[in-house]
Amino acid sequence: MKDMHSVLISLASNYDQEKNLCEARQRLAQILSFTRYTQEIWTDAVGNGKGKYLNQLCHAQTQHDAATLESELKAIECDMGRTLQEKKEGQVRIDLDLLQHDRQRYHLRDWSRPYVTLLLEQQNMMS
Repeated sequence: MKDMHSVLISLASNYDQEKNLCEARQRLAQILSFTRYTQEIWTDAVGNGKGKYLNQLCHAQTQHDAATLESELKAIECDMGRTLQEKKEGQVRIDLDLLQHDRQRYHLRDWSRPYVTLLLEQQNMMS
């Protein structure tokens, strides 16, 4: 049996937010195990995004190495209809970012975003 890895994934959407986060959780369930989700919170757009975002964090276990998991996350985004054109227009149907794989952190700018800090605090309280 492969080693299990602890991961932290950020979910975000600014388009049909509740539906898209729900679908993303269903798809993540197919590639992750022992998933725990924080509550969902609404935030204002950052960068070239627009509208309100719905954000959530997922702590889970996976057998995938970081590169394979990143590839799986991008495949889910693509399968859910995320396109480069939508990204250019500031529409984010779904954004799945690997924030941490075991002890390795990714998307370092995201760690200082207020919603990530808040959701991590809530997750730590739930642990």
